[in-house]
Amino acid sequence: MGGTGTLKAVLFDRDGTLVVDVPYNGDPQLVRPMESARSALERVRREGLATGVVSNQSGIARGLVGRAQVDAVNQRVEQLLGPFDVWQICPHGPEDGCPCRKPAPGMILAACRDLGIEPSEAAYVGDIGADMDAATAAGARAVLVPTSVTLQAEIEAAAVVAGDLAHAVELLLQGERSATSREDAPA
Repeated sequence: MGGTGTLKAVLFDRDGTLVVDVPYNGDPQLVRPMESARSALERVRREGLATGVVSNQSGIARGLVGRAQVDAVNQRVEQLLGPFDVWQICPHGPEDGCPCRKPAPGMILAACRDLGIEPSEAAYVGDIGADMDAATAAGARAVLVPTSVTLQAEIEAAAVVAGDLAHAVELLLQGERSATSREDAPA
């Protein structure tokens, strides 16, 4: 899965990963969690890991939604799925060339700084190739959870693919247990 440190945080993409993707959503009432989102997040939190959301929100740059609307949607996500330790939102469009917009690693790096951890101590779960590219560029572990918008080439390129969020968390925690047992083994 990449990374050499102990897993301390699991970061998630918002739209299409934690919640059903409603393009440029500015209405909190349209927020619907993905099927296994609650149970996956509960498991991560029970393990004592930090959680965070890292999300491109180009609708702000495009003038389709305002920052206050995005913030209201994010508050609704927290109401439905529990509190997150860190949020990173990129309000820029693809043509802006900003270092935070995925597939660039800026938001993942900022989330790790906010949490006081190294990127190798984080994992990022998303539904498209840009999510995987951002995690890899940041030095975090990456798990793809494909949806109907995920391209076949993105699935084939991903190092780790999970069937849903619960499966993604299980793969991360299994990998962590395997790494711990290898570290504890006599040389």
